[in-house]
Amino acid sequence: MTNRTEALTRRTVLKSTAGALATVAAARALLPGGAWAAPTGPEVTGARLGYVALTDSAPLIIAKEKGLFDKHGMPDVAVEKQASWGALRDNIALGAASGGIDGAHVLRSCAHLFTTGKVMQNNQPLPVSILLSLNENCQGISVSNAYADLGVGLDSTPLRDVFAQKKAAGEPATVAMTFPGGTHDLWVRYWLAAGGIDPNSDVNLIVVPPPQMVANMKVGNMDAFCVGEPWNEQLANQKIGFTAATTSELWMRHPEKILGVRSDWVEANPNAAVALIAAVMEAQIWCEQAENKDEMAKIVSSRQWYNVPAKDIIGRIKGDINYGNGRVETGTPYLMRFWGEKGESSYPWKSLDSWFITENKRWGVFEAGLDANDLIARTNRSDLWLQAAAQLGLDTAGFGDSRGVETFFDGKSFDPADPDAYLNSLAIKAMV
Repeated sequence: MTNRTEALTRRTVLKSTAGALATVAAARALLPGGAWAAPTGPEVTGARLGYVALTDSAPLIIAKEKGLFDKHGMPDVAVEKQASWGALRDNIALGAASGGIDGAHVLRSCAHLFTTGKVMQNNQPLPVSILLSLNENCQGISVSNAYADLGVGLDSTPLRDVFAQKKAAGEPATVAMTFPGGTHDLWVRYWLAAGGIDPNSDVNLIVVPPPQMVANMKVGNMDAFCVGEPWNEQLANQKIGFTAATTSELWMRHPEKILGVRSDWVEANPNAAVALIAAVMEAQIWCEQAENKDEMAKIVSSRQWYNVPAKDIIGRIKGDINYGNGRVETGTPYLMRFWGEKGESSYPWKSLDSWFITENKRWGVFEAGLDANDLIARTNRSDLWLQAAAQLGLDTAGFGDSRGVETFFDGKSFDPADPDAYLNSLAIKAMV
């Protein structure tokens, strides 16, 4: 066993969160050489995984940097930067055998969009499996400084009349998100609609890759945007705009990115899929630790990974938020969650998939009659997560299909057992 592996085992496994103390039991299953005991080994030793430069891809990067893929029998895993969600989609469609990638850090709703073919070339379905949830919270809705005096924040209502005037003048406000039907699209739509602004008719919604958000607002190409970190923080640090609201304020502990892998790869390599999950789960446990936050920010900020200043990352992963409009909050509960107390932030709850599918029905991306349960059954592989958890010796009691009723900042609630009731309660929507 190398010194690096010895140090990693002690730091990553034995110093896990209080809710993950069951990982100590996993240490007893550690074989000589640092590999975990498992019924059989991975069918392959590697996979090509993509990521977009957003803080919530950190578990993939940490798993690579800390040797966790190696530890779980996958030493040839590559983690490769993608220019945009569109480029990532196209590379998953290609597959590694054709020069693309096998899977990636992906917007959660994209698993449904890819699998149904809704955003694919010629509407060709690309089945993608959700292996785990990479994180909760810590995206942001940012607004240009041109609107700083309106008092816009979690309530978007102050923008309603101004945006209406711009539309009447033939120059509707431009609001950017990162991918049609993706999580950032849904967050900004929800925020606008809650303030009486119809995102389908009152503004011009455009797609901009995350790393290009700040530069585009700087030159006046947009009035507001929704993106993950570190780009909202960078905008505030450069004094170009301000964070109106973090998405954690819209929906506390909302799911965000996933580890999504081509379903044909998962079906051909089920043991390797479990190994990937286990490695990333250990990375999530490491990322969750307060004492590791500074090191995590330093690693991912490097030129090799994000190529941004660490100061644009560190605050919000700790819950310290400079909104950019004079409001500064420290020690908030809005920090990015990677693991939670016992893995609930990592576990891919099927009920959360139901919300994303329902929201995309709301905005006309999916037809009203789409069978959500069937789509969830075809994409969500919580069974593999549970297998990986068992290999790590984790306590999985209480993990089922549903996280229960979800409540949002505007008082609306979503019961996964009755999605139609939620849809009927919404005043602004595209569906009839």
